[in-house]
Amino acid sequence: MSEQAAPLRDVAIIGGGCYGSFYAGQLEAACRKGKLEVRRVLVVDRDPQCQSASTLPPFPGRELVRADWSEFLRGFLTAAPPAPGEPDDAIVPSPLTPHLMAGWLLDLARHRWPARESGLTTPDIPLGSPYDALGPDGTRYVSFADWICPTHCVEPLTCPMIRAPRTWEMSDALARYTARLDVRRPTRGPALFTTRHHAFGVGMFGAEEIRASRRSLEDAGDSGSAVDVVVGTVSACHGAVSILRLGGSAAD
Repeated sequence: MSEQAAPLRDVAIIGGGCYGSFYAGQLEAACRKGKLEVRRVLVVDRDPQCQSASTLPPFPGRELVRADWSEFLRGFLTAAPPAPGEPDDAIVPSPLTPHLMAGWLLDLARHRWPARESGLTTPDIPLGSPYDALGPDGTRYVSFADWICPTHCVEPLTCPMIRAPRTWEMSDALARYTARLDVRRPTRGPALFTTRHHAFGVGMFGAEEIRASRRSLEDAGDSGSAVDVVVGTVSACHGAVSILRLGGSAAD
């Protein structure tokens, strides 16, 4: 990486196991080489003896936060946004919890509209990507790759597998998917959490996009009408998709 990445305020790494330890090490290497500025690196795990705690060398600004991921996010994501032009927060998701943010949005919905029915439901029609399968929890897992991608691929504009320009973008595909679903039932969104490469092979989504997804949910629900919101945790090539279904208000 030849250029310095955009500075960050606090970076929360979800999980202190092998993935979280790798991500923390990479971000800290970027900082040591002058390629990244970070106020704090927060490694979030319920286990105080997780791999990150026992194997990572000391680094100024790194903290191990002993907490349940959902519990941590409720606090972390209510932090005030920075002043214009100042560094913002970011989250590094674990590949093993690809749709954690959908649960966070559902928690918000239940607190904002406690008298209305709400829940995550299965998207019942395929996206149309080469890989498209339902997980045991009803999440639809989709990908434009019908091959095994390189480990820690940063999804460049030229795909390293086909050695040709990448002509797809999952966020655009989900916007079209939302429009298709809206024909059948009022559907809004997509509320997206998009992982992008930031520094030294580490992907993350920024706090401003998280705030935008919250606003998307609030705009959809504040009408009082029953509505579905497409929620996606995605990268350029892959995604985990759910529907947050919100019932109408009693007066609707």
